[in-house]
Amino acid sequence: MEIDQLRELVRTALDDMKARDITELDVRGKSSVTDYMVIASGTSKRHVMSVAQDLLEKVKAAGLLPIGTEGAGVGDWVLVDLGEIIVHVMMPDARDFYDLERLWRFDTDDAAE
Repeated sequence: MEIDQLRELVRTALDDMKARDITELDVRGKSSVTDYMVIASGTSKRHVMSVAQDLLEKVKAAGLLPIGTEGAGVGDWVLVDLGEIIVHVMMPDARDFYDLERLWRFDTDDAAE
């Protein structure tokens, strides 16, 4: 599957499950682990887990095998590793605390200021 198709599949799955505040970060050149990070919020721990589970099911139905997941048993933050895309589904408090958007948008030019 092409990366743009995978990005669309992820966006659609998150939208279908009513994930909130979906953000996609292009981390090519900033990370050797992945090309894109997608961050979304859930409204409850159960919602976070359901969003991640639905994403996994849709990815598998498309013939892809996820590399792994983390946090599904807790529900504050579930990470779904799809290789070229890593998806973080988080409770708003965890998202605010870890502030991945700020972390991954960090530019080395900012450090010089």
